[in-house]
Amino acid sequence: MSEPGERSQPHGQWQPPVPPKQSSATAIALVTGSVVVVVVMVLAFLAWGYPGFLRKPDAQAGGGFFTAPASTTASSTPPVAVTSPVSIPGGRAAMPKRTKPLADPVTCAFTPDPGAPAPKKVALPPDGPAPSSGTADVRLATSAGAIGLTLDRALAPCTVVNFLSLAKQGFYDGTSCHRLSVTSGLQMLQCGDPVGDGTGGPGYTIRDEVFPELTYGRGVLAMAKTTQPDTGGSQFFLVFGETRIPPEYTVFGSIDDAGLAVLDRVARGGIDPAKPGIGDGSGPPKTPVTFTGVTTTP
Repeated sequence: MSEPGERSQPHGQWQPPVPPKQSSATAIALVTGSVVVVVVMVLAFLAWGYPGFLRKPDAQAGGGFFTAPASTTASSTPPVAVTSPVSIPGGRAAMPKRTKPLADPVTCAFTPDPGAPAPKKVALPPDGPAPSSGTADVRLATSAGAIGLTLDRALAPCTVVNFLSLAKQGFYDGTSCHRLSVTSGLQMLQCGDPVGDGTGGPGYTIRDEVFPELTYGRGVLAMAKTTQPDTGGSQFFLVFGETRIPPEYTVFGSIDDAGLAVLDRVARGGIDPAKPGIGDGSGPPKTPVTFTGVTTTP
């Protein structure tokens, strides 16, 4: 699920504090300090944003997905540690459904992105018709335990085609989930980046398959993207708790109970304080989640 992927709750417009009627050195310092804090918060939000946002490596990348300079990544954000117990809701959320079913089949198209070459070579998924009914099962074997997924073509047929194509080509093998968020309103694990810092992708983009009724609760599988539409690729996020984000990120499946148990353990392990954080309370998980194999059925 930069983005959750180069994606926290929407923020209303900030209103500056009313200054005291009589100016003083203390009052001026307080107002100045408040402004600085707000500016820092806004910059941090824009630098990362919602869980589906993919990180931009540098100015030359133009919003691409590939490697950021190590010095920039390491120095721009300090380590983030979770110091309070993680509250994870039980059960699972209802899966979103389209009010109006898609045509069956739909036509898929995948766009090469020459400005963001893939760190791992991979063939584009096939363009053309794809069914918008039925499901496909995927098993993610990871260093933290197996995570089972059910991909739903009725939700996002072309996204399912893309994910299965990457899985069958071994694109995800050996990659690690790079971003964990356990804060209220954003509880997800983001994976699928071959670089491992939120900037990587497959060298092409896919179209969004979104609709207004989309929600992101426990058990939902969704695609990450940049702040621009139709910029998804390989990164995705696994929602294990409360996640309040706008319906801008394609939901294309669900997570099984065993997989949620794995995510719960990873979440309780928290953010790794020894690794660079993001600055928004998320960062690399202390319990590593590395894909050792991905199998699909059919």
